[in-house]
Amino acid sequence: MTLPDKPALRAEARARRKRLAGLDPEAAQRAASHIDTLPTGDPVAVYRAIGSELDTDALGLALIRQGRTLCLPVVLQTDAAMIFRRWSPGEPLELDQAGVPAPLPLAETVIPRLILTPLLAFDLEGGRLGQGGGYYDRTFAALPDAIRIGFAYAGQQVEDLPVERHDIRLHGVLTEVGYTAARKVL
Repeated sequence: MTLPDKPALRAEARARRKRLAGLDPEAAQRAASHIDTLPTGDPVAVYRAIGSELDTDALGLALIRQGRTLCLPVVLQTDAAMIFRRWSPGEPLELDQAGVPAPLPLAETVIPRLILTPLLAFDLEGGRLGQGGGYYDRTFAALPDAIRIGFAYAGQQVEDLPVERHDIRLHGVLTEVGYTAARKVL
């Protein structure tokens, strides 16, 4: 069996996402308008968008209006599952071990029931192509009961992604056109 060329897939998906971000600056706002289609779960893990990742700001505010609690992932060790700290928009952030903005250590540590994750590409089977660091897969493995939702541009969907043993499928994906449940979750 030939292993997939994930670095090439990532480079292609990164370029596609960057193009999509430039074409549709209102996509995140439209995705947030579909909040009522998301599965229930609280607290909800969002993320601070980096580069061309679909921004969660509008979605986070909509979740707060629904009465849900937000949290952000924090990398304490680069080879371990992430933890999550309670967070509200406007609260201070500092860079974690992965160089990503995260809540300060004094913020309460929580276990999210719903995790919104950035991605480079997704398929309808629940496959997710991430940046390659394994942070979310390790975290999904450590929190098997959490609902895993990709947050992406609809144009990031591909026909079929290679899924390796360590890859953990999503339960669904929320895009600017709505929520789609995955056909296959392992």
